[in-house]
Amino acid sequence: MQEGIHPEYKEVNINCVCGATYQTRSTKNLTKIDICANCHPFYSGKQKILDTEGRIEKFRKKFGDAYKTKK
Repeated sequence: MQEGIHPEYKEVNINCVCGATYQTRSTKNLTKIDICANCHPFYSGKQKILDTEGRIEKFRKKFGDAYKTKK
């Protein structure tokens, strides 16, 4: 490896919004993350549905139950 061109690789503590804390190594100074293995739906098996700005209601109002009958 060449000297002086690689970033510093240091230990960091990462905190998730769910409360989990991880100690790892990184070149960036990460402190908080939004989602981790404890709260991710794929790993936890819990499905979270986020309806931002009423998109589900808007879809149902526009198409009704017609999307269920089409194949």
